[in-house]
Amino acid sequence: MNNFFTVKSTGKKSSGKQRAVDDANLQPWVEKYRPKTVDDVSAQEHVVAVLSKTLQSTNLPHMLFYGPPGTGKTSTILALARQLFGPDNFRNRVLELNASDERGISIVREKIKNFARQTPRAQVSVSSDGKTYPCPPYKIIILDEADSMTQDAQAALRRIMENHARITRFCLVCNYVTRIIEPLASRCSKFRFKPLDPTSTLARLQHISSTENVPASPAVLETLISASSGDLRRAITYLQSAARLHAAGGANAVEITPEDVQEIAGVVPDRVVKDFARCLGVDVQGDGTEGDMDVDMDGVGGKRKGFDAVRGKVKELMMEGFSASQLLSQLHDVIVLHPTLTARQKSKCALAMAEADKALVDGADEELWILEVALRVSKAVAT
Repeated sequence: MNNFFTVKSTGKKSSGKQRAVDDANLQPWVEKYRPKTVDDVSAQEHVVAVLSKTLQSTNLPHMLFYGPPGTGKTSTILALARQLFGPDNFRNRVLELNASDERGISIVREKIKNFARQTPRAQVSVSSDGKTYPCPPYKIIILDEADSMTQDAQAALRRIMENHARITRFCLVCNYVTRIIEPLASRCSKFRFKPLDPTSTLARLQHISSTENVPASPAVLETLISASSGDLRRAITYLQSAARLHAAGGANAVEITPEDVQEIAGVVPDRVVKDFARCLGVDVQGDGTEGDMDVDMDGVGGKRKGFDAVRGKVKELMMEGFSASQLLSQLHDVIVLHPTLTARQKSKCALAMAEADKALVDGADEELWILEVALRVSKAVAT
């Protein structure tokens, strides 16, 4: 009988350990590799230097973090808070509200105000991990995506920041600093987060791929950097998706290719964009292929033939399911960076794409506007 219960107990422990391992394997890499300290934040040297000095004195001002998505704004303030309070006091000392929470004026007057008025006690915290944390006598309220707060809610926040500044520090995190009212922004120290440069992104992706045993070639990493446009969170997500797709790191792993990354990211393949540009009469070099359509528009028959060719190509692209806005963005880069097109030709093409982009945002038909852009680009290139 005793042996029976002993075996059963051991089985439960092993299953619990296995479940913990499975949970770790299923964890998103964005969370798994989130910076643990301020010094771990990538590519934001000025912000890291200032916050490291502030961390030594433990006297934080109200702060406003702004910049593009995926540049480390939320990760930085969370790492800073953990270094101040430690894992045991983090939950009691930090209130984080993001876009998924209701943040109207009622929440500001109730939840935020009630948390801000609570007086913490100063203590040197020896945490359960054996480390000592300063644990200063104030709390931190993090308002993520604060630019989505209503004007009334931001106005109500001003008085709370003033009345409880002794025991509460606010950190506003936003993408667009112009959407924060000036009375609120003037009460904060501003920290600008810039898009990550390719070198910093490459170093982080190489670290993750080596840790996770993902065989990512330099071409794959270059494609990830290009598709993410300075957004490290997006690049890591694409890398994890590609690794899951090919079971990278496992016994049946298949090598990841740049085309796989483009497919996951929703990017139009380069060969498709170049072929489309050739169809419009743009002389694209570099991949050793020739366009398969004649766009000579001399004479009535030539114009008809050229129109039919362009319309057929546009219809083919739309049938493939490519995003119209993504196609425009990549075609724009091909034309604007073209070495032989004149400034006048480029300006005409850019104007057509700008009008199409505005129309697509307003909900216009994608195929019609791609056809409009294609015809205007082919006309501009021919003149």
